[in-house]
Amino acid sequence: MTKKKAFPLRINEQVLAAIQRWADDDLRSVNAQIEYVLRDALVKSGRVKLVQKVVTEIEEKDGDSRAN
Repeated sequence: MTKKKAFPLRINEQVLAAIQRWADDDLRSVNAQIEYVLRDALVKSGRVKLVQKVVTEIEEKDGDSRAN
């Protein structure tokens, strides 16, 4: 797990409220939403490369015939 550094952030109340609504919609904390938005912007601008994607795979139990 990567280390995280605490960073105080001054932010406009309206921007914070919009981030809170977005975070609620995505079932994230405000902190996680801000980090997601920043990381996405960095990748899209070419400033960092996406080096790892998290993929969740569902394995079938023995005798479980559900199709994915």
